[in-house]
Amino acid sequence: MFSQRDTSQLQALGISQGDAEQQVENFKKGFPFLKVVCPATLNKGILPLDAKKADDLAAAFDSFDGTLLKFTPASGAASRMFKALFEAEEILARGEKPDFESKEMKPVKEFFDRLRDFAFYDELSALLARQNVLLDNAADAKTQLAILQALLGSSGMSYGSLPKALLKFYRYRSGARTVVEEHLVEAALYAKDKRGVARLHFTVLPEHRALFEKLVREVRASYESEYGVRYEISFSEQKKSTDTIAVDIHNAPFRNADGSILLRPGGHGALIENLNEQHADLVFVKNVDNVPPDSLMPDTVRYKKALAGLLLQLRGKVFGYLNALEAHPDDSLLAEVQSFFENDLSFIFPQGWESDRLGYLRTKLRCPIRVCGMVKNDGEPGGGPFIALNPDGSASPQIAESSQLDLSNPEVKAIFGSATHFNPVDMVCSFVDHKGNKFDLKKFRDPATGFISSKSKDGKALKAQELPGLWNGAMSGWITVFVEVPLATFNPVKTVNDLLRTHP
Repeated sequence: MFSQRDTSQLQALGISQGDAEQQVENFKKGFPFLKVVCPATLNKGILPLDAKKADDLAAAFDSFDGTLLKFTPASGAASRMFKALFEAEEILARGEKPDFESKEMKPVKEFFDRLRDFAFYDELSALLARQNVLLDNAADAKTQLAILQALLGSSGMSYGSLPKALLKFYRYRSGARTVVEEHLVEAALYAKDKRGVARLHFTVLPEHRALFEKLVREVRASYESEYGVRYEISFSEQKKSTDTIAVDIHNAPFRNADGSILLRPGGHGALIENLNEQHADLVFVKNVDNVPPDSLMPDTVRYKKALAGLLLQLRGKVFGYLNALEAHPDDSLLAEVQSFFENDLSFIFPQGWESDRLGYLRTKLRCPIRVCGMVKNDGEPGGGPFIALNPDGSASPQIAESSQLDLSNPEVKAIFGSATHFNPVDMVCSFVDHKGNKFDLKKFRDPATGFISSKSKDGKALKAQELPGLWNGAMSGWITVFVEVPLATFNPVKTVNDLLRTHP
């Protein structure tokens, strides 16, 4: 299947031939659907958290004296935010006028009508002024084309190709902030340790790293002064060794024009490698575009701290049980730990596990831990919380995407349809054991949870493969607890007009 040249190409990227062969085998066999038992719902897999409990947990976290890290996958491009604007630009460039009453173009009309409300307006206005374009005439087709080209194009602000993290999202009296700056503010408010250090890590694309570093150099001093914090900021890139082979419709490796194998990024699940290299007692993980404006920051800070306080409480219990099981593993203790799994962790034991109760319980306790905030589902697309089967026959809380489920099965479709909550990617993690040793996170992935998608290159059909998602199969073997958090803590920006939301 692979020539000597192929093997050399793979080895140069850090991909073993065995891994490459397994990827091709995955295309041939396909990935199995995730088997879900039921949705996780309030009090049945999702823990309710009232205001008093949240404040008590936040206070417990405030007394914690350990190292903290805010980990943010930040390589995602903003191009999809501007899909409608790109379409309008094409129409205008042809000398035609968009039908602003059509479903597709109504968002574009809103964009032009409310142009002054965007945080990037001042920069855009200054850029166009140098081109003698006045934004007061934004209803004119020529002006509209100039606006879109200046905002999206590489000769202007490049918003159509930059990562979301570098865009200006919100405007304040002091000026507009980029997404990176919003994360700096968040870190100062809930991820600052007792020594006044806030540590942040961003995963970035190689071609954008210099832009991130430049922005941080320009703004960090002012935020350190304003928030009384010292930042430690680091960056990493998705490893080439996590790229996956693409195949043609016959499941043979897809070849580039020069005969080399086409490899594609393995999706956000590849970032488990980057997360695995971090060192901190507690790690906050959050989507890059889920940042609140200052008006909503108190809720975000309160519940982030509450999630962290709950994790500390949970971890203390897990560590206590592990120490007790090593010292005196009697029947009453085993029964107590079993009850903890069933009642606190919504865990369902597999058949036959009682043949080695002590060994099984110790193995299941010696895992990384995550507490995940969940919001009520108000129609957002994406993954949600379920109780799902594990490879050993047990069932536990898992985050699943719709693409992982066999929705052609009426029973599965009913389970999916009865889900009440949505995954906003709002997690606090711990990956040290009860003796202070760091877990190897790669050992807790479920490799059967990758997925295959159809793509094309140079007009030829191909199949691509993504690794188990970062908060899906890549964390399948973790101890997981779901907690309901307010919708106010979830502020995703999927389209440019999401920036126009009215906030209190």
